[in-house]
Amino acid sequence: MRYLITFSYDGSNFNGFSKQDGLRTIQGEMENVLKFINNGETKIVGSGRTDRGVHAIKQVCHVDILVNITEYKLKCAMNSLLPKDIHVISTKVVDNNFHARYMVKEKVYEYKLNMGEYNPIERNYVYQFNKKLDVDKMISASKYLIGVHDFKAFTPNKDIRNNYVREIYSIEITNKNDIVMFTFRGNGFIKYQIRNMVGLLIQVGLNKKEIIDVKKILDSKNRSNGFRTSHPEGLYLKDVIY
Repeated sequence: MRYLITFSYDGSNFNGFSKQDGLRTIQGEMENVLKFINNGETKIVGSGRTDRGVHAIKQVCHVDILVNITEYKLKCAMNSLLPKDIHVISTKVVDNNFHARYMVKEKVYEYKLNMGEYNPIERNYVYQFNKKLDVDKMISASKYLIGVHDFKAFTPNKDIRNNYVREIYSIEITNKNDIVMFTFRGNGFIKYQIRNMVGLLIQVGLNKKEIIDVKKILDSKNRSNGFRTSHPEGLYLKDVIY
């Protein structure tokens, strides 16, 4: 029987989502627990990957369970065995044709940045940038990223794939008490795309790049354009919509 599992995690002490030999990962921890429950090797299929240090408010995966277990008991069993930095929110029986990755219609990510005084308590959850930014200028620049585009300029050169085209439905940028919140909604995002977009917008906010430079860099389809990838700890997968 196929189950849809919705879960959250604190990514601070993980080497990303995807399973890697000898490293602590989200997928590795989940599959270790499910191996015990399912009486054998069990693979999860996530809605997508998150990088080292990135958090999830709502991540989703599907898994095939061979033993007879209710949704509620599966949730309880997983939470009793998982480490405290992963929590299963819900489990649901789905059709065997359901696919957690290929059937996604929308993903929502948030990125948190602190322009104010350094906060050691939040250092793993909010990017401690600790410099003032021109937020209005960043908002104007972000409009060039909305829509259907080839985002090759926002992924590493070594990330070779057939298709770099994604659609961003909306970008919201707000500032409250020196915490800048970026919210990205789109049909999907490629490796480092959001962190690179934030990194470029930071350069605009520092007046090191002009608003029009965002369009020029997007159109160039070239990652070598003099801006840094923003830190991972400010990034959250907020929602996955089917």
